Amino acid sequence: MDVTYTKACILENQIEAHIINDFLKGQEIPHYINSFYSGAYDGLFQLSSGWGAVFAPQIYHQTIQEFLIDLRKSNQFS
Repeated sequence: MDVTYTKACILENQIEAHIINDFLKGQEIPHYINSFYSGAYDGLFQLSSGWGAVFAPQIYHQTIQEFLIDLRKSNQFS
């Protein structure tokens, strides 16, 4: 069975990426994180598009988005 991974959320920085990655691994939620960094443009796209994005099957998007909202509210990575 093919599973389609779509963009669940945009990440603001690498710290968010590490925290959400650890959470998703712990929950056994299939995902991957794609950084928007491009050496050719020296990170220019990260300034306008965010640090990167989390991709996962649609069924997990709400869980991922809620976790990220709570993470940002808690400000535990500042």
